[in-house]
Amino acid sequence: MAIARLHLITPTRLDDHARAATDAALAAGVRCVQVRRKDGTDRERLAEALDLVARCRAVDATCLVDDRVDLALAAGADGVHVGLDDLPVAEARRLLGPGAIVGGTCRTPDDARRAADDGASYVGVGPVFGSTTKTVGLPEPIGPAGIAAVAAAVDLPVIAISGITVEHVPALLDAGAHGVAVIAAVYGAPSPGEAAAHLLAALGEAPGPAAPVATGAAAPTGARRGATS
Repeated sequence: MAIARLHLITPTRLDDHARAATDAALAAGVRCVQVRRKDGTDRERLAEALDLVARCRAVDATCLVDDRVDLALAAGADGVHVGLDDLPVAEARRLLGPGAIVGGTCRTPDDARRAADDGASYVGVGPVFGSTTKTVGLPEPIGPAGIAAVAAAVDLPVIAISGITVEHVPALLDAGAHGVAVIAAVYGAPSPGEAAAHLLAALGEAPGPAAPVATGAAAPTGARRGATS
């Protein structure tokens, strides 16, 4: 299964600026977008997910829905990323099937081992640094040392998250991270496409399809029934 090294997480609301920034990042070579809508009705959240799935599909990028397995299924997304308080990884895997991408938020090696045992495709680990987009409700940052501890504990791609900029990437890769997930580093940049390109270069990914990583799971058909990616 191919897990991209750069995961672009959308802002809470996908306004015109955010849509343009997403398109610029996809044009720069980003090949994984996570739809993160925390408010609004389910109809609005589904409409946004459908919009992002279509934008990703146009460039053969992966689209994941944060938190909501039902919306991932309804939108035909490639999978889901679930947090520690969301539906468990095992249940998300059962509902989405063996071909979906299922990411699980982790903080400790024990969290990561449970996610791996439950069928996660990758683990999102953090908060690594202080977040500029979520200022309450986060535990203390774990830093690159926390990434190293998790990476040593599981044979899954580790995606570092929270407060990450392009300058942090070398230390995170050295710690064992497969990649990073960002919001502000792209959406808050003067040129989102250029910011995405710089992150991809730092991660060793040229523009184009994501580099494959063997995770032991089936090829991703995701929540798209019978589809290929």
